[in-house]
Amino acid sequence: MADLSTPPVVATVNPLLDVLVAGGRRADRLTHVRELPARPGVHGEWPSWADSSLVAGYRALGAEHPWRHQAEAADAAWRGRHVALATSTGSGKSLAFWLPALTSVRADAATRTLDPGRIESVARRGSVLYLSPTKALAADQLAGLQRLLGAAGARDVRVATCDGDTSPDERRWVREHADVVLTNPDFLHFALLPNHRRWSRLLRDLRYVVVDEGHAYRGVFGAHVSLVLRRLRRLAAHYAREGDPAPTFVVASATTAEPAVSAARLVGVDAADVVTVAGDTSPSGHRTFVLWEPPVVAGFERAAETPGPDRHVREHTGEHVDEPTVPTTVEEAPDHPRRSATAEAADLLADLVLAGARTLAFTRSRRGAESVATQTQDYLRPVDADLARRVAAYRGGYLPEERRELEDAVRSGAVRALATTNALELGVDISGLDAVLVAGWPGTRMSVWQQAGRAGRAGADGLVAFVAREDPLDTYLVHHPEAIFDAPLEATVFDPANPYVLAPHLCAAAAEIPLRAEDLATFGDPAAITDLLGVLVARGALRRRSSGWYWTHAQPAAGMTDLRGSGGSPVRVAESSTGRLLGTVDAASADGSVHDGAVYVHQGATYVVESLDLADGVALVRRTDVDFGTWSRSALSITIADEPGAGDAAAGRDVVGRSWGPVGWGYGPVDVSSQVVSFQRRHLPDLQILGTEPLDLPERTLPTMAVWWTVPESVLEEAGVDADTAPGALHAAEHASIGLLPLLATCDRWDLGGVSTALHVDTEQATVFVYDAYPGGAGFAERGYELGATWLRATRDAIERCPCHDGCPACVQSPKCGSYNAPLDKDAAVRLLDAVLAHSPA
Repeated sequence: MADLSTPPVVATVNPLLDVLVAGGRRADRLTHVRELPARPGVHGEWPSWADSSLVAGYRALGAEHPWRHQAEAADAAWRGRHVALATSTGSGKSLAFWLPALTSVRADAATRTLDPGRIESVARRGSVLYLSPTKALAADQLAGLQRLLGAAGARDVRVATCDGDTSPDERRWVREHADVVLTNPDFLHFALLPNHRRWSRLLRDLRYVVVDEGHAYRGVFGAHVSLVLRRLRRLAAHYAREGDPAPTFVVASATTAEPAVSAARLVGVDAADVVTVAGDTSPSGHRTFVLWEPPVVAGFERAAETPGPDRHVREHTGEHVDEPTVPTTVEEAPDHPRRSATAEAADLLADLVLAGARTLAFTRSRRGAESVATQTQDYLRPVDADLARRVAAYRGGYLPEERRELEDAVRSGAVRALATTNALELGVDISGLDAVLVAGWPGTRMSVWQQAGRAGRAGADGLVAFVAREDPLDTYLVHHPEAIFDAPLEATVFDPANPYVLAPHLCAAAAEIPLRAEDLATFGDPAAITDLLGVLVARGALRRRSSGWYWTHAQPAAGMTDLRGSGGSPVRVAESSTGRLLGTVDAASADGSVHDGAVYVHQGATYVVESLDLADGVALVRRTDVDFGTWSRSALSITIADEPGAGDAAAGRDVVGRSWGPVGWGYGPVDVSSQVVSFQRRHLPDLQILGTEPLDLPERTLPTMAVWWTVPESVLEEAGVDADTAPGALHAAEHASIGLLPLLATCDRWDLGGVSTALHVDTEQATVFVYDAYPGGAGFAERGYELGATWLRATRDAIERCPCHDGCPACVQSPKCGSYNAPLDKDAAVRLLDAVLAHSPA
């Protein structure tokens, strides 16, 4: 790799970078350029077993020969080996799993046609189940399959998607006739597995299960999906004919650490039974990857705010709170504000469109995607109105038909630039893109490389620009390129043995078919599973009989758990004058985004919310052109539900505590409460405050489990931490401890939340809380409590050893801090942790 730490513009070979720097006028915004050299492709040979018609179809579509990694993965899958296929974006993973899967379908179809009397003796079953984390990806795969089967003349293969958008009549056809079913884990959990008798044909003949974008299944979501797949394997075995092989799983993933280990844990098999294919032999064009820091806004004058009850609505500092798009108080606003990443991205996107480049701009939020698209259109309209119409936004919440239309428009070139959330990060086949803008750090290196992989696909050259937000995390990254380019990729972390996640899936499995002793190994260690089943029986969730464990309740067991933790049914957004449905908003974010008076943006058109009916889950809006946006404010608090020794011990909701001398430790139930209390109207684009209005919305409470440690005044004095430095020390320690807990608790940082305060009402002392970000808890905080000394010592060492001066993402900064990573005091955090650990008995 060529590394240009202080890059002159002429050093790059990519002419699109000259477009970004505008002939040198914006060159000072470049902080780093990394040239990623082109890679030639290495061909393999079509396997001898491959269906000749399918091979002809691939050749007709331009794939004269497979890449070597495609042939290797396809051959392993054909031989019945589970496969972890972990290669880069655009490397053609689809061919590797569709070639054996469709060959199997066609081989079975041919046998049935030639010798109908031998149907029951067919060894290779023909049905295939494809799972993806998004509906968009399943629809994209369907379109690709239809093109392939059409080119191959293989009209005998019946392919269909089936998800929550599928009508009852279409579902019935899929159940009765489809050879290949494309769906998602949610449909599997809520519909297919609980109604497995209706799906017995598919399950009986199941030959392949494709799990696409396997790296997306991490944290608690990954644990849930792993258990859904184990339930699937159990039902497939239940319906299989004697002598039939078990389904072969192919887990396709982005390049990630330990792909075979992750795939084996996801599917529930031994890692030794998984073949890893990670050597990418597809061609890659030369890519120029630049780090970009927006300029300081000249002549900025911050509007004065009137003190009032909502001026300091965040009484605590911490993670996992709603992240504001603009500073929430005068004190939190930066002294030298930089231009926002969305405004900068819109400017760059407009220039790229004018230069003829097909571009994706990834943003951190739905609001950001709409804002980038709208501003880009505004820049382009005076120059070329037709080009302005070829820019669009893409995000969650759009109606299915609107998403499909946009995806087709991008593929065809009718839309030249798309501002999108990470909804297009996961595998939708949009090739031929010239550039990708990443506005704001997406959270992991895996994600940034997935997004970057959209540029220069199919061997073409490409440009990638990471545009920093006004946040210490992003600022650190654009000035420390080694943290992006040279650090190892993250592993996909999840724990299917977590009893908080496992318990409801055992109930769901028992509801599908009563659990027998011989089934328990499917879900983990049989002894541990037996113990957990005993708890479920004691609580009345399951009934134990001599033959096994039974679900005897009238309600569906699948309803006991929500795979994605979305918090309920989405809120529909409808136009009040016509009743036309515009889209949906997640239940968890509805209060802050579609409250009365909020501005809702949909494909550049602005609507003002007239009323939000939470009971019916509907927000009524009216179409209105406005020159302002709205930003909501939330109050956050955390309370300990009970005193030590109180609570429901049988349900695992008891509060326990211990002391390290003056330092207190606690673990137990907490209520994390948030409430949207007001909103501001801000003029666009300068964000000047036009007014603040109160809101009367219900308080939302997350009942969960937390670990906390308390520090009395005497220990603060030992650490040399006074009243001014205490908030920054506690906040930094909180962030770092959240970053370290996944090493001990087998979770993901996004599975945790945290709050720190210099004086908490329940403990009456300075306190740091770390909580499970899931209703009822997920076991992570409990692990932190059990390993408190080990945890805090690792936290202290990570902060102290970090070579940065004031704190960085490697130690005390957080990618999801709700208060702009402020205040943070790295040195004070080390002194504080030293003082706390000095009292540890270990």
